[in-house]
Amino acid sequence: MSRVVEVSAERLDGWLERFAANNPEPGARQRISAREEFPHDPVGVLLIRRGGYAVGLAHGAAFSESKVGTRHVQSRTAAGGWSQQRFARRRGNQADELVRAVCDHTLRILPRGSASGLVVGGDKALVRAVLDDPRLAHLDALPRRELYDLPDPRRAVLEDALKRGRAVRITIEDVRPG
Repeated sequence: MSRVVEVSAERLDGWLERFAANNPEPGARQRISAREEFPHDPVGVLLIRRGGYAVGLAHGAAFSESKVGTRHVQSRTAAGGWSQQRFARRRGNQADELVRAVCDHTLRILPRGSASGLVVGGDKALVRAVLDDPRLAHLDALPRRELYDLPDPRRAVLEDALKRGRAVRITIEDVRPG
């Protein structure tokens, strides 16, 4: 069985020392099978879900510029017939407006050449819709870390996404005895 842990770059050396001390080579219960770093700086962060968005540009561990906002996108309804179609059109229009607004904020906060890496999260389809905007083609080509398990974008979630985006991902496997 394997699992992935995220360790901040600042704590990595100490974490590796403690891991080695707890898993001495002969008879180790666990081993590190992979290590994935994301050494890009500055890094752009783009989070979008149907209820909100967050965009930021970070130098090191702090944001130099960011924008967090909410936009209402109606959820699904149990209505049938014409009402269901009308609500579906409304949802589609609201999602399109959300994507347009996020594209504009992203273009302002993450202009060409501002970031060397990109952390994305939220709703995959909405992230893809934002990155498909031709004005943001420079972001689509950047090295990317994806965090689609994040909750609705708020300031604290944006900060957490930056920490997780900069973290080193270490895959640990359990070693079977014998």
